[in-house]
Amino acid sequence: MVSKIFVNLPVQDLQKSRTFFGSLGFSFNPQFSDDTGAFLVMSDVIHAMLLTRPKFAQFTDKSIVDGHQSAEVIVALGVDDKDDVNRIADAALNAGGQEPRPPQDYGFMFLRSFQDLDGHIWEVAWMNPNHVQQ
Repeated sequence: MVSKIFVNLPVQDLQKSRTFFGSLGFSFNPQFSDDTGAFLVMSDVIHAMLLTRPKFAQFTDKSIVDGHQSAEVIVALGVDDKDDVNRIADAALNAGGQEPRPPQDYGFMFLRSFQDLDGHIWEVAWMNPNHVQQ
């Protein structure tokens, strides 16, 4: 069973990305951060490595896509309530992110999307736990 996830994302300006994600309420683990990467802590088991493009290139022989032009992945985050969805998405927009599509409210599920400074797509979603079948 997988117990943690570490998403690796290339960023153009590491300091601006640190500021952006810090303004969303997330923290960084300095033990695993330096001038080429920042260890983003979203929860006890959800983390992302924000890597400079040259550092990210050390891990792949593939070309690195421009997130403003192409999409390769959508990172989805589950939160405890609708207020958390709006708090995180609004903070992202206030920090310079973009909202690529309008909020989606399905009654039992509510989600909003944002693009970070590098065009990576993030979805923040809440699902009513009473709606989920056991």
